[in-house]
Amino acid sequence: MRRVAVLGSTGLVGQRLMAMLWNHPWFEPVPVTLSSDKAGKRYGNVVDWVIDWAMPEGLGELTLESYELNNLKELGIDFVISALPSSVATEVEPALAREGFAIVSNASSMRLEPDIPLINPEVNASHISLIEEQGKRGWKGFIVKVPNCTTSILTLTLKPIMDTFGIDLVAVTSMQAISGAGYHGLPAVKIAGNIIPYIKGEEDKVREETKKILGSLAGSEVKKAGFSVMASTNRVPVLDGHTLSVFVKTKKTAEPVDIAEVLSEFPNNEIAGMGLPTAPEKPVKVFDATDRPQPRLDVDIGNGMTVSVGRIRKDPDTGWIKYVALGHNTVRGAAGNAVLISELLLRKGLI
Repeated sequence: MRRVAVLGSTGLVGQRLMAMLWNHPWFEPVPVTLSSDKAGKRYGNVVDWVIDWAMPEGLGELTLESYELNNLKELGIDFVISALPSSVATEVEPALAREGFAIVSNASSMRLEPDIPLINPEVNASHISLIEEQGKRGWKGFIVKVPNCTTSILTLTLKPIMDTFGIDLVAVTSMQAISGAGYHGLPAVKIAGNIIPYIKGEEDKVREETKKILGSLAGSEVKKAGFSVMASTNRVPVLDGHTLSVFVKTKKTAEPVDIAEVLSEFPNNEIAGMGLPTAPEKPVKVFDATDRPQPRLDVDIGNGMTVSVGRIRKDPDTGWIKYVALGHNTVRGAAGNAVLISELLLRKGLI
């Protein structure tokens, strides 16, 4: 068993992480707090458990450990999963990496730096090799980043299309759940019965992260994918599950039935056959029904790790492929992806 320190363990993503790591066959979670006021208290007495998964029995009895280097070493921590906000992670994560810790981070900071792997495991597991470049920073450890939640969902559907038909241009409109804004992200008076057509920084993340994830390794760096990504992001009054309307101009002619086939066959992906416990049997599920996927019905498919796709069709005027994709933003788009990346690192002997 590997002991994993979970930073930010009481937030929305942190709660998902603790639930997914509890009784994990390979990992033992240790909740860690940066607050001296919370250190030493029972996790169950500090966390305001709000996710829709029940708190596993016994999880609340864990002690919140202090974030001090000597304490982490005394606890025998093997690696770290961070759910810290970027404003804090910017300083904390590199400091840990310098001291020899391996960090899997959900924070948006450093995602686009050339030596930092930005990993969606089924899509670009091979990019893990970028961590070798981080030694030039003087780090004894390394950092691997989890992509933006919308980007994680989008790239999982674009990868098989790109590999089979090529891509010239992507346009996406997102309808993003309120849980994506974090525990204190949006007051009810702003989002209830409303749509907010702007999420700060989100469109840039979707555009640039998608091109990095779908790029190819060229020596010690990633050559970004050579197509443009246009994004319009919106916050909607849905609790969990980001829904995307995706428009793709392919290089080769593709019919809806062809797209459905390559998406359905995507179990032939970069981590297929590795036996990673969190990997869903089908990363992408394709619906034939014209009114699916729907967040209320489909967000938990594959324990929240499967992205659902429906309404695959071809625009009669442009020939572009159009479809709807749905993914669980705090599972596939955050905590679940972090756990899956950790499993990949262990399988590769890196933690």
